[in-house]
Amino acid sequence: MQDLKIIISKNITALRKKQKLTQAELAERLNYSDKAVSKWERGESVPDIAVLKTIAELFEVSVDYLLTEDHSDYIPVHKKVPISKRNRNLITLLSASLVWFLATAVFSFTITVAPDFRHEWMCFIYAIPCTLVVLLIFNCIWGHGKRLRFMYISFIIWSVLLCAYLTCLLYFSFNFWALFIIGIPSQFIVILWSGLKFKKEVK
Repeated sequence: MQDLKIIISKNITALRKKQKLTQAELAERLNYSDKAVSKWERGESVPDIAVLKTIAELFEVSVDYLLTEDHSDYIPVHKKVPISKRNRNLITLLSASLVWFLATAVFSFTITVAPDFRHEWMCFIYAIPCTLVVLLIFNCIWGHGKRLRFMYISFIIWSVLLCAYLTCLLYFSFNFWALFIIGIPSQFIVILWSGLKFKKEVK
C-alpha cells in the first residue's frame, strides 16, 4: 500500500506540474483544500476512488495511469478538443450580442408596426438583465471565477429592480421607488454567499 501511495503521489505531482497548476489551483478544481492535495503529493494519504476518477478526467488520463509507475506502453484516452480562452470569450460575446440583436429587432418592429406606441426603447432596458444572465451562465460553464460570478448576480438584481421600477412608472404611472429597498438585503445576501467556502479536508 505504501508503494501505491508513492506511485499515486508522483503521478499527481507530475500531471499537475505538466499542466502548470499550483496545489491551490488543483485543489479548487477538485473542491478540496490545498492541504489535502499536499498530503496526496507527499504520499501521506490517497484520494478515494471517486476523487481519483475526477483527477483522471481532469488530466485526461485513465485511473489506471494514476496507479501505475511505468507509462511507456500507455495509450492515451480519447481527448476532448479544448476550447481556447479566446474562443470562449468570443462565444460568450456572441451570445450576449444575440440578446441585443433581438432587442433591436423588437424595437424596429415596434416603431414600424405601432408608431404611436410610446416607450419602445424599454426593450433595450430589458436587454440589460437578460445579457447579464447570459454572461452568468457562461461564467458558470467556463469557470471564469467566483468573484465575477457574484458580481453578475449583483448586477442582475439591480437591473431587474430598475426594469420593474421603470415599467411601473412608465406604463402604470406609479412611482414605486420602494422597489430598490429590496436590493439592499438582496445585495447583503449575495455578499455573505460569496464569502462561503466549500472545500473538503482529508484526514
